[in-house]
Amino acid sequence: MDSTQTTSATGAGGNGILISQSNDTPAIAATSSTDTDNSKQNPSQAINSNQKTLGILHQLYLTVSSFNIASQVPLLQRMNNLVLELDSMNRLAEKCNIQMPMEVVNLIEDGKNPDEFTRDVLNSSIAKNQTTKGKTDSFKFATTSARGASTGFS
Repeated sequence: MDSTQTTSATGAGGNGILISQSNDTPAIAATSSTDTDNSKQNPSQAINSNQKTLGILHQLYLTVSSFNIASQVPLLQRMNNLVLELDSMNRLAEKCNIQMPMEVVNLIEDGKNPDEFTRDVLNSSIAKNQTTKGKTDSFKFATTSARGASTGFS
């Protein structure tokens, strides 16, 4: 461990794992950036965290599938790395302000393509637009007919 890292037995939920902490000033400067910068960075950071977690899970799978007593230390290190990355992912998720309709979540959970939701919303919007267009056209026709009738009877 280098001088920028410290050991914390009670930090991050008290799980007794190593937590990387840095006292560099760029970290302070990064926290003072504007909200618009953070809103742009958070999704990309979350994607990177997801990819890193998948890599750690793959390494963990390889370690577990060929487990012997000599691979216990690497297994524990990879498990600690996974916990750290999941904790990081949880912190990033709290900062992300992405709203998703529950219908999309339900479609994904059902194993369906979320593009179906988008297609259904667009088709519904087109149908409502056509209905509204028909109503406005009928009002225009009624107005034109009323004017024509009033000039014809005058």
